[in-house]
Amino acid sequence: MTPRELPIYELEGALVASLRAQGRLIVQAPTGSGKSTQLPQMLLAHGFLEKGEVVVLQPRRLAARMLAKRVAEEIRCDLGTEVGYQIRLESRVSAKTRIRFVTEGILLRQMSFDPALKGIAALVFDEFHERHLYGDISLARALQIQRTTRPDLKIIVMSATLDAVVLRDYLAPCDVLTSQGRSFPVAVEYLPKAVSFDKENVWDVAARECARVAARTSGDFLVFMPGAYEINRTLQALQFERDLRDFVIFPLHGELPPDQQDRAVSRCEQRKIIVSTNVAETSLTIDGVTVVVDCGLARMARFDPHRGINTLLIEKISIASADQRAGRAGRTAPGVCVRLWTEREHSQRALQELPEVKRLDLSEVVLTLKASGIDDIAAFPWLEKPDPKALDRAEMLLADLGALAGTKKTITDIGRRMLRFPVHPRYARMLLEADARGCVRSVALMAALTQGRTFLLRGVSREVEDARDDILGEETESDFFLLMRAWRYAEQNSYSVDACRRLGIHAQGARQVGPLFKQFLEIAGKEGLDLSEKSVDGAQVSKCVLAGFSDQLAKRLDGGTLRCELVHNRRGMLARESAMQKATLLVAAEISEIEGRGGEVNVLLSQATAIEEPWLKELFPEDYRDAVGVVYDTSTRRVIARRERRFRDLLLDAKLTADEPPASDAASLLAHEVLAGNITLTEWNENVDQWIVRVNRLAEWFPELEVSPITEADKATLIEQICYGSYGARELKDKPVMPVLRDWLRPEQLAVLDDYLPERLVMGNGRKARLTYNKEGPPVMSARIQELYGVDGRFTIGHGRVAVKFEVLAPNHRPIQVTDDLTSFWRDMYPKVKVELSRRYPRHEWR
Repeated sequence: MTPRELPIYELEGALVASLRAQGRLIVQAPTGSGKSTQLPQMLLAHGFLEKGEVVVLQPRRLAARMLAKRVAEEIRCDLGTEVGYQIRLESRVSAKTRIRFVTEGILLRQMSFDPALKGIAALVFDEFHERHLYGDISLARALQIQRTTRPDLKIIVMSATLDAVVLRDYLAPCDVLTSQGRSFPVAVEYLPKAVSFDKENVWDVAARECARVAARTSGDFLVFMPGAYEINRTLQALQFERDLRDFVIFPLHGELPPDQQDRAVSRCEQRKIIVSTNVAETSLTIDGVTVVVDCGLARMARFDPHRGINTLLIEKISIASADQRAGRAGRTAPGVCVRLWTEREHSQRALQELPEVKRLDLSEVVLTLKASGIDDIAAFPWLEKPDPKALDRAEMLLADLGALAGTKKTITDIGRRMLRFPVHPRYARMLLEADARGCVRSVALMAALTQGRTFLLRGVSREVEDARDDILGEETESDFFLLMRAWRYAEQNSYSVDACRRLGIHAQGARQVGPLFKQFLEIAGKEGLDLSEKSVDGAQVSKCVLAGFSDQLAKRLDGGTLRCELVHNRRGMLARESAMQKATLLVAAEISEIEGRGGEVNVLLSQATAIEEPWLKELFPEDYRDAVGVVYDTSTRRVIARRERRFRDLLLDAKLTADEPPASDAASLLAHEVLAGNITLTEWNENVDQWIVRVNRLAEWFPELEVSPITEADKATLIEQICYGSYGARELKDKPVMPVLRDWLRPEQLAVLDDYLPERLVMGNGRKARLTYNKEGPPVMSARIQELYGVDGRFTIGHGRVAVKFEVLAPNHRPIQVTDDLTSFWRDMYPKVKVELSRRYPRHEWR
């Protein structure tokens, strides 16, 4: 099939006309329709790229590179000339480039440094249904740019499966073009009974199923696995299957060298099996595949609150992703998809993946938006608004790292430097600090160690502990230093299972650190950091940990326990296996919430690094304060003054002083205790509450008096005024309340309060009755029947503007009737209740 025969060309005329008419377009077309490779060429052929290039956003690096290679081949140019790609740590572009494939983060960073997008004529968002965070944000920024400074910019959103309604409304005015594509039927097979991958390795199950269907099928196989490790184990398992001896086997994932990636997708004389991550789920069409074996797992990016970073965890894919994978088997002929789970398990899967904006830490994106001049992040035109708490958490972390400052939390010089690193802001801050302190290699290794769960096993035998002490030595500065030595040991022993078992090291976990370490070094090297080997001072490395995790600084409450107090008013417990048992100040790189007995949540601090207090002043001088503080002492029930040293809101040290606390500070603290119910104002009684309700109803019913209502916040202010001049609970016990409350009203308003809304009413029989005012509804006058004899009709107050309800009470003061008309009560209800009540209360007067 030639490129011109691909299904996407059915839309060519409509696509060109729509773009010329309104500049925004949604294209729905299934995988294999040619949209990723052909649509950029259409833009080139129809003159859209005469004044600039088209940037095609891809969710994955491998897809960006391979699509660029294929398009370059189709238009017969060298890769990096008219067609190129740009991914993290790799770029093949030139001044000639007109079609540039990039990963999503690349474009968003370019927008922060060049909001006019000079030299870009069109943006294509491919595979948008995957709802990657950077894709969502980049589209929102593109829309802002198009509507303000670049109305000539063309925006195209493409997807294989997408609910276009929400997106069409978001991009309106915008056309939606749909290509049905061409595909063959795919027979989906499930396992007859469920398999636990904890008991039977997923690669063994996949290899067995490949061998089972090999004889009755033709064409190539595509096997989906979650990561490089599982792929390598699957390759080994496939080689042991006798029925697969005639197949050639290839891995396919983003960490492979480009030549190995190309080999996996190239045509082959023999039947082949490609074992791939979900990179082959979309974007790339691999010719010849008629069988898909799907393990149903993928590595999902998700925020890990334990470490305060985004992590990749293996999770079950959604039904939508499973359908995408199955469709790979029906591109060129009828196919088969074998799912390594049961049909019943399939029905229990999520319909779609949760968008990344709902499950990732937003700090890196927030920093990028701040660099683009967007200070009000909440008002940003999100396609799908994130949780406000997630935004607050991101801004708080960036402020703690020194990347944002001021009340508007604008980006700082440090923040702009951090943005150059395509890593989580924590590690960008650590690497910058490491460059200044000559320990980049150590910090790069430390950053790699934080990415996965610790490979140093816990709860090991005494024999293993002794071996660790002998080989790794004692550690007092940082748990990371112990991990670093353990990793060096595993590396020097080629990750031998036996050697690692001797020290309680998970060999495979340690092996996975190496590629991450190399990646962090490449990032640091690209940004010009000093990577030379040096004799490193442990204190300098520990300061780098503090720079990246200052929001997780903890102070031991006492030497006898492991209890700690953290910044941002949190408490936790240092893990018993931590080597930092003698540290009074520490930074925890991992914070876990563990549910204990009775639902109680225990906060566990691990991966700790000892910190010295002078470092806080050195690294964060604006957050370190030495001043007089005022606190409420619960033992003496008084406000006292003390000299304090604080880091942000964490108290480091305090000593009592003889100074009298400022009266305003004392009043504020006492008011807080009153509102919390710890101090009682005996003079604040029911009469006071009624007075406040009367004031509020006066404001509501008589707006011409211009009375300000008393809100809950105002009530707190009034209590603070009452407390002013006092320093302890005893002084507040009988302190007058009403003088302060009366000052709320102007003299003329106070003068009419009792006239308009009196506390008591004089009835026609000369008796006085108390009125009760409620926050809603009319005032209510409660009185016993005998007190109402001789009283008829309706009552009003406020010069006839406010009607009064009567609550008629029995002799035992229990209500028997609520009415606004006593005349009708005496006529209709009284004869009925009189019979019953006179029998029950014969000594009372009954008329």
